[in-house]
Amino acid sequence: MAQRIVLNETSYHGSGAVAEIVNEVQSRGFKKAFLCSDPDLIKFGVTSKVTALLEKSDLPYEIYSKIKPNPTIDNVQSGVAAYKASGADYIIAVGGGSSMDTAKAIGIIINNPEFADVRSLEGVAPTKNPSVPILAVPTTAGTAAEVTINYVITDENADRKMVCVDVHDIPVVAFVDPDMMSTMPKSLTAATGMDALTHAIEGFTTKAAWEMTDMFHLKAIEIIARSLRSAVRNEPEGREGMALGQYIAGMGFSNVGLGIVHSMAHPLGALYDTPHGVANAIILPTVMEYNAETTGDKYKYIAAAMGVEGTESMTQEEYRKAAVDAVRQLSIDVGIPQDLKEIVKEEDIQFLSESAYADACRPGNPRDTSVEEIAALYRSLL
Repeated sequence: MAQRIVLNETSYHGSGAVAEIVNEVQSRGFKKAFLCSDPDLIKFGVTSKVTALLEKSDLPYEIYSKIKPNPTIDNVQSGVAAYKASGADYIIAVGGGSSMDTAKAIGIIINNPEFADVRSLEGVAPTKNPSVPILAVPTTAGTAAEVTINYVITDENADRKMVCVDVHDIPVVAFVDPDMMSTMPKSLTAATGMDALTHAIEGFTTKAAWEMTDMFHLKAIEIIARSLRSAVRNEPEGREGMALGQYIAGMGFSNVGLGIVHSMAHPLGALYDTPHGVANAIILPTVMEYNAETTGDKYKYIAAAMGVEGTESMTQEEYRKAAVDAVRQLSIDVGIPQDLKEIVKEEDIQFLSESAYADACRPGNPRDTSVEEIAALYRSLL
């Protein structure tokens, strides 16, 4: 069976990478940018690091900032209308997953108007045309939306998140600059970092994993495990490591999928507006325990990548426990809550479990599951 890998045309990495935007815009002959960025990034001067570059080179742009942390159908529809009125011919997405997911949906609908109903994009949408060209500038180290073929939009009327998968939505250029991430507060650094670790671990164990993506995911786990604590302390080496580690994780999971950690996290974001990285971090160790028996010897390599010594001499039971323990300890060290007591209401568990089972990430989970088993996992975290 043929395996497919989809990545950016071009990506820039390291301190100062964002300055390459000007060269890319000029060399591609773009005329006007539609710049998607959320209100907080604009308020705190992060977006201006990009707009200052555009202004210095006399490159016109228009800002669109009607973007929620969990972007909605209305955010996308308003963005489509604003793009059409702007006269822009490309998009710059500055932000975390919310800005990039909004930009992807807008770009897809503009070039595939038959999908104007945002709900029609859920799952693997059969779009015919590539998105409006997107230049992606991540300001968080976690989602890897700048290198993935996925985006998530919230249907507020149904209290659910729609996972959309489309090879046509991947940004053409990514600028992965740790300097753009230096203003993240500790809590956001921790949450997005644990999101990246979840991507790497779920991608490594998903049913579709294969040798090339295993290579990406193991390296990502190694980099994230040694960098996240430092990044939370806002140390440059930690920021640089997380910028790279989360991108490498995205190179992998975007092409093979995820599992029920994400399936269970998505409804929490839709119903309670729980930060996605926090939800993933709380759920990850419990789901790792649940999946362990179907993962062969993969937890041995996860444990080693997490920095656990002596894995070669451990029994299967020992290295599986070591992997879970290492992930849980990292989560504790960076200040993530360890249960869902303050988030989930017992009366919502049936709805959450049904939503998680219907989620597009669930089929990739290494262990086949059911609504009832997912409900038991939620309850175990209360």
